[in-house]
Amino acid sequence: MNILLIGSGGREHAIASALIKSKNVHLFALPGNPGIAKIAQIVPLNIKNHQDVSDFCAKNSIDLVVIGPEQPIADGLSDSLRSAGINVFAPSRLAAQLETSKLFAKQFMQKYDIPTARFCAFDKSQKQDALDYIRKGEFPVVIKADGLAAGKGVVVATNSDEAIQAIEEMFSGSFGSAGEKIVVEEFMQGEEASIFAITDANNFVTLAPAQDHKRILDGDKGKNTGGMGAYSPAPIVTSEVLDKVKSLIIEPTLKGMIAEGLPYIGCLYVGLMINNGNPKVVEYNCRFGDPETQAVLSVFDGDFAELLFSAAKGTLNASAIKNINQGFATCVVLASKGYPDKYEIGFEITGLDSISDNVIVYHAGTKEIDGKIFTNGGRVLGVTSLGATLKESRENAYKAVSKIHFQNIYFRNDIAAKGIKNSN
Repeated sequence: MNILLIGSGGREHAIASALIKSKNVHLFALPGNPGIAKIAQIVPLNIKNHQDVSDFCAKNSIDLVVIGPEQPIADGLSDSLRSAGINVFAPSRLAAQLETSKLFAKQFMQKYDIPTARFCAFDKSQKQDALDYIRKGEFPVVIKADGLAAGKGVVVATNSDEAIQAIEEMFSGSFGSAGEKIVVEEFMQGEEASIFAITDANNFVTLAPAQDHKRILDGDKGKNTGGMGAYSPAPIVTSEVLDKVKSLIIEPTLKGMIAEGLPYIGCLYVGLMINNGNPKVVEYNCRFGDPETQAVLSVFDGDFAELLFSAAKGTLNASAIKNINQGFATCVVLASKGYPDKYEIGFEITGLDSISDNVIVYHAGTKEIDGKIFTNGGRVLGVTSLGATLKESRENAYKAVSKIHFQNIYFRNDIAAKGIKNSN
């Protein structure tokens, strides 16, 4: 099977690693990264030129295109490829509004009685109304930029000053066009978790539940990031909770999308808040999450290529999964100091050749020069370790982290600690 993987981050490195475990897979990657380049053939094309990508697929008999990041999906790459008769594991541009528009998602959930937080929405012309609403409300409160903001367009404001600052920043253009509309939500109590549903629009299977760590500082403090680490499976998602997620959230979401004329094919990411065993939707994403994918796919056992291929064709083959999780995995993100704000790049990374067999180092923001690996982004590496228990996987991950070095390295020290507490 010839597969083209779109993307260059840690999520895509994890997807690539899972795909090549399937039999008879030849993997191409666009644009890839130094880690992916070791297991896939890099394609030197402009990802924004949809015609060139389609032509490449035709010329190289591509059986399946897997799109990792949200931006190419939002740009309509999946639509362009499908119109050329190519199987794509990713939703259409319009179906992806579940992620690309927070307002679309909230109104959709309201219409189809999917449990989520109460909300109000405002655009730039209603700035004063938004500020008045905030001043009269309760705290904490959640303020979200409507559009794509690389996982950073969410502010949890604990008082009116923080909320007003967030609204001012979003409406002033800090997130570009993504902040022209905002959604103000009630703050939900509980613990977060992430569920990936693989779907052909009608049927679905779920992978191992995970928990991400969004905040930059230990103890879930500081600014929101794209994710500083994750672990899987997450004990907070019991079988009873998962049953509720499937029946109250995923099933009505897929049926609702069909009713809207927007059948959803691909990975439906459901970000959850779980309180007293009851899940509510925090957000949808239209693709695999990062860094949850690094943990979830590290414990996956099965034919991943067949699973995604069958979903893309509209004939989901659930038997491609042998076990959604063999053991546990913990992923610790090594970032550049200063992330998610300003940071420096170009520092050599050492210690990558001293990692043990039960650890996978997924490349995210790296570049290779003359055989050496250098930092090239905010989130640089996802150090992911397996273990028979969550505690063991966490210990193995941090042992590996201690062997990797680069100037201005930064990471959280408490990844998976919450999960270990929940499992005791």
